This record gives sequence, structure tokens and C-alpha cells, in this order.
Amino acid sequence: MASSEWDGATLRASYGDDYRERRDGFASAAYDGDWKTVLEELAKSPTLINAWRPGGASWYTPVHQAAWHGADPEIIRTLVSHNPWLTLRTASGDRPLDIALRGGHAHLGGLLMPVIRNPVPTDVLAALQKHFHDLVRERAASLVDKHQLRLPELDPLTELADGRMSFPVPGMYGGFYYVLQGLELEVKSWSRVVGGSGQTHRITVDGYWMTESGYV
Repeated sequence: MASSEWDGATLRASYGDDYRERRDGFASAAYDGDWKTVLEELAKSPTLINAWRPGGASWYTPVHQAAWHGADPEIIRTLVSHNPWLTLRTASGDRPLDIALRGGHAHLGGLLMPVIRNPVPTDVLAALQKHFHDLVRERAASLVDKHQLRLPELDPLTELADGRMSFPVPGMYGGFYYVLQGLELEVKSWSRVVGGSGQTHRITVDGYWMTESGYV
């Protein structure tokens, strides 16, 4: 099963030395097309399937790199078996499918086509994402800015069978847990070190409002 946690850290300092070194090695292997090393690492840590290089500017995951390389279809199949988010975009806004097609690797298109389990119109999803980002900043703006977080993109929720994901925020000792419910989003947020900090919000295309508070 794909990781259901959005890792928004973009600064290298957000990770410990050992983990950062491991992520660097993993990203370098994907960049070089060293699929043997990539698959060995994924066997040990499947959640790395959606990981990009710490501090990297491109936000390429292993599947984006495989699409760029035009990797052997069997490699693509093996990577896809780890359930990557095929709607996840790079810093330039490209999905793996987009990269493959632009690179002349149309034969990989069928393997990289996202399977959408929770369809949401593009404009609706964009509105939900904007309001969600506004809510995150309302609750944790100083931490978002301090850690230069990449705020969650909602496209992967359309792929996940349960439409659920969490977003831990460094320094918040908690974060956000969000669920796609039809054309709306339910968001729970909290800090474990602040009593009664829990809040639940409902997000629609028109905005967001709090429906519950005072827990945790």
C-alpha cells in the first residue's frame, strides 16, 4: 500500500544526517537509472516510492526518474507495484506520464496512467486545495515558513482507495489529517503538546469552517 503521509519537508536540515544520506543515495540511484539499488531500497522502505531528494529543486520521485529515462517496462511495472502516486507532480508540474510522453516513451503511457478511484472535477479539486492551504497557514503559518514546507497537493487523494492522508508539521508535534469525502474535504488538526488544540474543519469549494474543537 502506498504511503498515506505527505512529507512536505524541503530543507535538508529537516532530516537527520543518517536519514538524509540514505535519501540522497536513493535519489542518486534513481537519477542514474540504477534500478537494482532503487528496488533494493524500496524492498526495505516502501514509502520511499513517493520521496524526492531532500533539498532538491525538481521534486522528482523514482517514478518520475524512470519515466525520464524511459526505463524498461518491467522496471516500471515493478515500481508501480509499490503503489506510487502517479498524479504527483514535479516542481515543474509534470506527472510521470507527462514526462514519459514528452520524452518519446509513449509505450510506457499505459503503465503510468493514474487510476482515479475518487474522481473530482479539476476546478473543484483546485478550490479545495487552495482553501486547505489557507487553513494550514491559519493554523501553522510560522512553521510552514520556518521549514519552507511543500503544502499537500490533493491529486493523490483521488488515487487512494480511502482518500485519506496525514501531513505532519515539524515543530507542531502533530499536524493535519485529511479525508476526501465526495466533493468536500474533512480536515482534523492538532498539537499533542497543547491541550484542547484539536479542531475539525469542513472544506468545500466555497471555503472552510470549523465543525468541532477542543479535543486532544
